[in-house]
Amino acid sequence: MTAPLTARPLVAYKSDPVRGAIWHDIFTREAPDLRLLDWAPEGEAADAPYLVAWTPPGDLPRAMPNLDVLFCIGAGIDHLPVHDLPQAVQVVRMVDPNLTASMVEYVVMAVLALHRDLPFYRTEQAAGRWTPRPVRPAAERRVGIMGLGVLGQAAAQALRSFGFPIRGWSASSKSIDGVETFAGDATLSDFLSGTDILVCLLPLTGATRGILNRDLFARLPAGAALVNTGRGGHVVEADLLAALENGRLSGAVLDVLAAEPPPADHSLLAHPLVLATPHIASATQPAGAARQVIQGVRAHLRGEPIAHAVDRLQGY
Repeated sequence: MTAPLTARPLVAYKSDPVRGAIWHDIFTREAPDLRLLDWAPEGEAADAPYLVAWTPPGDLPRAMPNLDVLFCIGAGIDHLPVHDLPQAVQVVRMVDPNLTASMVEYVVMAVLALHRDLPFYRTEQAAGRWTPRPVRPAAERRVGIMGLGVLGQAAAQALRSFGFPIRGWSASSKSIDGVETFAGDATLSDFLSGTDILVCLLPLTGATRGILNRDLFARLPAGAALVNTGRGGHVVEADLLAALENGRLSGAVLDVLAAEPPPADHSLLAHPLVLATPHIASATQPAGAARQVIQGVRAHLRGEPIAHAVDRLQGY
């Protein structure tokens, strides 16, 4: 049910209340034609046709029977119960310029850390050793990016500026200036065989869950390294640990793990060749996200397509 243009359409907000204060300020100043309400199971918010959330209410069709559009606060939607929603409910993900910029920063940082042997030097420092290694030119280190959406393409262009040869792999064909591209399962082995540092920026779907596994690592050149800023579900963690132990991989930078937060004695957290961060590679900035939702709601009210709507069959 779409709210009539003569009303002030309701947008329910269910997320961090500190960030929510910024959302309320943006809506008050820039969207007086809309009403932003904090989510509550009773009252007007439950009747809203629009919901902004990272974790929606349980049994969402029953909790919000008038829901038209679910805006996810984040670029990934793998955690959402999209298959339980009525087909008429659109799901929209965030594509925030600030989110993209912060992800690019992280990927560049991670690739450079592996390129310049920081996991090795961290271990040497802890042991009180001074062991210089030869510096390998960036032009001799091939970086491969799995996932060539907005984030993957932006990261590819940033890494090109350092002189790395860049290749990319995706489910469907892409043409990107200065990037050697591969598409589909038939090309995956060729892509991997020419990749020295592998960056995973894939969405998590049924097809990509567990894709970073023993078989994939075996198709990389010996001594390759991994950056995972996708989801913890992309990695078979036992296979990654084995690949680090047997020398198939020389290091890894992980921003995500299967369980978050992980147990303190998690084997990858303690591994000397792993740099791990607590899922901070990129975060949606509240002001930019609020403006994207305002634009999306207004487009929906005009009967126009909403930017970054999710294809449920593809999962992104």
